[in-house]
Amino acid sequence: MQLITHALAGLLEFRPRIFGDARGAFYETFSARTMESLGLPSHDWVQDNQSVSVAGTLRGLHFQRPPHCQAKLVRVAQGRALDVVVDLRAASPTFGQHASVELSAALGNVLYVPEGFAHGFVALEDDTLFLYKCSAYYAPATEGGLRWDDPALGIAWGFAGEALVSAKDAVLPLLSELDNPF
Repeated sequence: MQLITHALAGLLEFRPRIFGDARGAFYETFSARTMESLGLPSHDWVQDNQSVSVAGTLRGLHFQRPPHCQAKLVRVAQGRALDVVVDLRAASPTFGQHASVELSAALGNVLYVPEGFAHGFVALEDDTLFLYKCSAYYAPATEGGLRWDDPALGIAWGFAGEALVSAKDAVLPLLSELDNPF
């Protein structure tokens, strides 16, 4: 598995070795041994989620407050998505900065998102199947988020047209309005 580091400390991308032949392809999408060898926290992954989205669907930017913070392993099993994270760790030198990674079924890449990040994505193709592995259960009382279109974040979401955003995500606070729990 190839490891790609990003400018935001702790954000890691894994690209698997894909074995293909006339029958199709095979690759590993998760390995606790690989995670441990990289010194990543030993998470007990407790919940898997998936969403199916049409092109232009934007979900996020979401997080959970302590004591229910979530680390995530995210990937796309069908289609393509632009995955975006924002560093909310107050003591981090990259606080308020974001990173974008295109995830695709063709690449099979997986992104590790540590606790303390807001996370979201936009589907770049119809029927994009997005998978999340979470280190903590969803806890509605501790959910939070940021506005996806906050001008201070300057995120280029990589699609043309209107974003399809939930009513809940449309009214999330700007970073400057956030009561930051991290």
